[in-house]
Amino acid sequence: MAATQAPATTRWQWALAGVTALGLAVAAALAAYAEAHPGDGQALLTLWFSGMLQMKAWFTTAALVLVVVQVLSALAMWGRLPGVRGEPPASVALLHRWSGAVAFVLTLPVAFQCVWSLGFEDEPARVLVHSVAGCLFYGAFAAKMLALRLPRLPSAVVPVLGALVATLLVVVWFSSAFWFFTQPGFARV
Repeated sequence: MAATQAPATTRWQWALAGVTALGLAVAAALAAYAEAHPGDGQALLTLWFSGMLQMKAWFTTAALVLVVVQVLSALAMWGRLPGVRGEPPASVALLHRWSGAVAFVLTLPVAFQCVWSLGFEDEPARVLVHSVAGCLFYGAFAAKMLALRLPRLPSAVVPVLGALVATLLVVVWFSSAFWFFTQPGFARV
């Protein structure tokens, strides 16, 4: 019996190693590109906002609100939402999928501005934390998306990666949008 379990265990370990390697590779590639392309600070895209920082702060805030929806819907799907009993309706899974997709899409113009216009910065410490967390966010997101498609991974992998994605977006938000909104003299829109 132990001989038949060993290959299955080895498979999920290799799958988990692959998920981890993909996540780290995506994060490292973003960081390397941002470091190699320091940017000139010029806004490429502001949409209807008065500047690049305003657009980035508001889009990241909108993504953060959707991440709260993500966490609550995930807790409901996994039967961990306090006060809720029984099987959640199918609409919860649909809400989870679409709120995640929209949140991710909202982060793309923000990341593009960060990587292309600003580059990877290491000073001050807040900006270093922001740069690292932003790169890790996309790596964790890629790892989670791959983990969703791989069979036989331990059941905790997807929730842990989801929590990591949510946590990293919170760190990105606090190290950028929150900082921006608390600065005196910055235009809010």
